[in-house]
Amino acid sequence: MTARPNRPILYSFRRCPYAMRARLAIQASGVECELREVLLRDKAPEFLAASPKGTVPVVLVGGQLIEESLDVMLWALAQNDPDVWLSPQSGAKSDMMELINKADGEFKTNLDQYKYASRFEGNEGQVARDKGAVFLLGLNDQLAETGYLFGTRISLADMAIAPFIRQFANVDRSWFDAQKWPHLLAWLERFLASKAFENIMSKYPKWQSGDVATFFPETMGNAS
Repeated sequence: MTARPNRPILYSFRRCPYAMRARLAIQASGVECELREVLLRDKAPEFLAASPKGTVPVVLVGGQLIEESLDVMLWALAQNDPDVWLSPQSGAKSDMMELINKADGEFKTNLDQYKYASRFEGNEGQVARDKGAVFLLGLNDQLAETGYLFGTRISLADMAIAPFIRQFANVDRSWFDAQKWPHLLAWLERFLASKAFENIMSKYPKWQSGDVATFFPETMGNAS
């Protein structure tokens, strides 16, 4: 592709849920970035020079470093939020941010212990799964009437949390599908079948210095 100067640089990794949600927000905003796909076991020196902690996503824009996924989402949507993700239909924005923080905190801790149960002793994996399920049952109740977490349309909370629910479900999909959370299942399936998710999951080769630039988003998706 032809070089386009002054575009933000996005370091990403296709399968990382943090990077997924960053790409979802960047795609929704239409803010064009130069995408640099990172291979986590062989990180480009330019990536590590920009962000020594070596986690994705990372955005470099105008001398600014943004290296937390939620901050990347808020940065992109602050520039353009055509689907008003930042304005929940029901509840306050503070309620939405509180739910995201709960997902990023205790739920994510339980998700990691459940997914990587072999690293822990005894039945800690199952205990973590059951603790995570309490959070998921709460989401199911919240989804019962409107279909989305804060109304009848997508908000930031839906797209910030969905990649982690996908990850939780995939640890043991048979178990997950057998649980009594029909509204959560329907919400997750809508997300997985959406054009927005399809578009952010395109495969890209590992980036290295000198490669022809790849720009994201390539094709604007619809989050419905």
